[in-house]
Amino acid sequence: MPSSAVRVTAALVRDTFREAFARKIFWGLFGFATVLILFFLFIMKIDVVEGALATISLFGKETGTQDVQRLVRDVHGAIAAFLYGIGLFLAVFASAGLIPTIFEPGRIELLLSKPVARSHILLGRYLGNLLVVASNMLYLVLAIWVILGVKTGIWSAAFVLSTFATIYAFAVLLAIVVYVGVRSESAVLATVVTFGVMIIGMIVSQKSLLERLLTSEWSRNVVRGIYYVLPKMVDLGNISRQLVRGQSIENWTPVWSSGLFGLVVLMAGLLAFRKRDF
Repeated sequence: MPSSAVRVTAALVRDTFREAFARKIFWGLFGFATVLILFFLFIMKIDVVEGALATISLFGKETGTQDVQRLVRDVHGAIAAFLYGIGLFLAVFASAGLIPTIFEPGRIELLLSKPVARSHILLGRYLGNLLVVASNMLYLVLAIWVILGVKTGIWSAAFVLSTFATIYAFAVLLAIVVYVGVRSESAVLATVVTFGVMIIGMIVSQKSLLERLLTSEWSRNVVRGIYYVLPKMVDLGNISRQLVRGQSIENWTPVWSSGLFGLVVLMAGLLAFRKRDF
């Protein structure tokens, strides 16, 4: 990539961060992550006995003795599941407003007056949104990873690695936000459509059960088609859980098929942005 393109991309990313700061989006995510970190740092006390056992004290009340390895694995799994579930919803909700704002009167004309390709403007915005969320997720995960590592002596790189599965899933969902934002200039609609895709994807992920409940073959084919087209959020969540447990990934289809969906939707958003008149 030419140096001029790198500078332009960096400027667009910085602009996205500045707006995230101004709208308190970044600080909201950062504050939420910090509360969880403080919980593990000050409220949850772990005492290791002979490197094998731990006594957990929560709000000053002891809960008994557990195996340290199991304790750390369970905590890592709970944090990873929380990030993938509630964290993704919060990330989409917080980020949806950062795309349509570039179409505000006066702002879009200023951006288009610069010697920058339209696709570069939108991609810079997309990358900035992604980095705002990714930086907060990594801040939370790395802090908890260090706290538990210091308290228990167990350092699981798999926990950190699983975070990238969540960031990847968010990158796919953010492509939907970009496309709907370009077409409608509505943060609300972008949020609703993205949540709708997530929910429908969760429903059709139970295709084996649905196929038994449906009475006609055409309806079963519809369910299969929707499952294979939409991003496989449930399957990506399972991959994240497998990474936390240190298990090998046997089926990579959800990764590349969800990535392909995100790429197609993002390209459609870029094409729609290039064709629009302002």
